[in-house]
Amino acid sequence: MSHQAWITLATAVAVFTATAIGLTQFTAAALLGATLVIFCGAISLPEAASSVAQAQGTLTLLFGMMVVVQALETTGAFPVLAHRLMEASRGEGRRLLLGLVLLTSAICAWLPNAATVLLIGPLLPPLARELDLDPRPLLILLVLTANSAGLLTVIGDPATYLVASQIGLGFLAYWRQVASAGALSLVMVLLTLPWLYRSIWTLRLPPPQLEAPRLRRPGACALLLLVVLVMLPLFLWGESLPIPLRPEGTALAGAAVSLLVVQRCRLISVERLLSRLDWSTLLYFIGLFVLIGALERQGVLASAASMLGGLIRSGSGAGAQLLLLGTASASAVVPNIPLVATLTPVLLESSSQAGLLRAGGTVPETLLPSFFALMLGGTLGGNATLIGASANLVAAGIASQEGCPISFRQWLNFGVPTVLLQLAASALWLNHW
Repeated sequence: MSHQAWITLATAVAVFTATAIGLTQFTAAALLGATLVIFCGAISLPEAASSVAQAQGTLTLLFGMMVVVQALETTGAFPVLAHRLMEASRGEGRRLLLGLVLLTSAICAWLPNAATVLLIGPLLPPLARELDLDPRPLLILLVLTANSAGLLTVIGDPATYLVASQIGLGFLAYWRQVASAGALSLVMVLLTLPWLYRSIWTLRLPPPQLEAPRLRRPGACALLLLVVLVMLPLFLWGESLPIPLRPEGTALAGAAVSLLVVQRCRLISVERLLSRLDWSTLLYFIGLFVLIGALERQGVLASAASMLGGLIRSGSGAGAQLLLLGTASASAVVPNIPLVATLTPVLLESSSQAGLLRAGGTVPETLLPSFFALMLGGTLGGNATLIGASANLVAAGIASQEGCPISFRQWLNFGVPTVLLQLAASALWLNHW
C-alpha cells in the first residue's frame, strides 16, 4: 500500500479507537478524521462529496424519520403510548421485554432498522421513567432486536438486500433458505433476557397509579399518525409504483407533510423543531462516509476484501465460517452497507475466476453458504459496538437527548455476549445448511 493508504488506515483506526475508549465524542472524532484524510490528499473534496452523495439514502431516511418523530413528540403522543404499554405489561418486567422484542421484530422485518428504532425508541424513555427504570438497557435491546430481525426478510436490512439482489435471491427464495437464520438470531436475543436484563426481567410492580397523560393536540396527533400509516406501505411497495418511490423519498415526503401539519396546527415553529433533530448523528455519518470513501479510494477496502474473498475457494466449509467471523469483526467498526457492497462483487469475481459460477453468473448451491455468511456477519456484527450500525447511533442519539447517554463500554456489556451467541448459532446453521 502507498503511504497515503497507510495514513488513511491509521486515521480510521485512530477514530474508532478514540471513540471506543471515550477519548472524544464520536461525531468530533469522525469529522476530525475526515478532515485529516482530505488534508493529506487521500481523498479530494469532490471525491469526499461523492462519497457522502453515495450514502444519501441513509442520510435522507434518517433525516426524514427524525422530523416525523419530532413532530409526533410535540403532541405528547409518546408519553401516552408509553403509559399504554406500561398498562399492557401489568407491571411485569418479563412481559415488557418480551413485548418489546415481538413488536420490534414484527415491524423491523419490513422496515429499515434505523426507521424502526426512530419509531419505537422515543416511547422507551418515558416508559422507563414511569417504571423508575434506566432506559438505556431497553434502548439497547430495541437495537439488538431490530438488527437481528432485519434478517427475517430480504427487504428487512439494506445490507441483506444488497447481497441477495446480486446473487439473484428473490423474496420467496430468501424466505425459504435464510429466514430461519434470522429467527435463530432472535431466539438468541430472547435467551439473553433473563441474564443480561435481569433487573428488568424480575421486575414486579403493582398496577400503575399515575394519571394517564393526555395529548396536547388530538387532531394534530391524528393527522401525524395518518402520515405514518401512509408511509408504512410506501416503504414496502413504493418502488413498484408507476413512478418509483424509494424509502428515503417516502421519509422525506413524510417529513415535509409533518412540518406542514406542525405549522398549520401551531404546535411548534418549524425552526425550533428542526433545532431539536439529532444533528450529531447525521454529522457523524457524513464524516464516516468520507473516511470510508478514502479507504476505498486508497485500495484499503479492496485489499481487505480480496483477502476475505479468497475464503470462498474453500466452498461451504471452513471458508464460510471464517467469512462469517471476518465480516462480523469488520462490521463491528465499519458500517455494514459499504462493507457488504465492497465484499459481494469481490466474492462473485473470486468465484468466477475459480470457475465455480454457472453459465450466466448463476451462483450454485455449494457457494450459497459463503454469501449467507456475508449476510449474517455483516448484519449481526454491528450489534457488538455502539458504532457498529446506523440503528445503534440513532438509539444513542435518543438516549443523549433524554439525558442518559450510552457509553461505548455499556453497549459492549450487552452487545458482545449477544453477538457471540448469535455468531455461534449462525455457524451451526451454516454448518447444517
